[in-house]
This record gives sequence, structure tokens and C-alpha cells, in this order.
Amino acid sequence: MAGAEFLELLVTRTMPFGKHKGRLIADLPGNYLNWFAREGFPPGEIGRLLALMHELDHNGLTSLLDPLREKPVSARRKD
Repeated sequence: MAGAEFLELLVTRTMPFGKHKGRLIADLPGNYLNWFAREGFPPGEIGRLLALMHELDHNGLTSLLDPLREKPVSARRKD
């Protein structure tokens, strides 16, 4: 999966478990992402997405996701 596809997943995939279950990965609070960074990210795609979101949040780059949030569903890539 390419980097751009991972960025798009951040604004479409929801957290599947835990305190913030059902919330978009892109909308998870920084302290929750920091907790995963300290304790360890889960395995698989969800862990990779959480790690990416942590990096974006930690480095103040969450605005990179804004154009993807505004993109109409019909214009998104179909898999």
C-alpha cells in the first residue's frame, strides 16, 4: 500500500477497539496516540495507521489530512 493510501485511511478508518472505538483514526487525541507510542502499537494495519497518525500529530502535520477530509466520497479511489 502506498503512502497516500495510508493517509486516506486515516480519515476513513475508525478505531476498532478501546476507549475511542468508532472514532476516526485522524480524530484520535494526541495523548491516546502517545500512550500507544509508549506502550506499543498493535500488530497489523491498525498499528501502522496509529503509528503514522502519531508521527503526524507529534510533528504538527495533521493539516496534511485536511484536503483528504474534504474530498467527496465519490472522488475517492475504489479498491
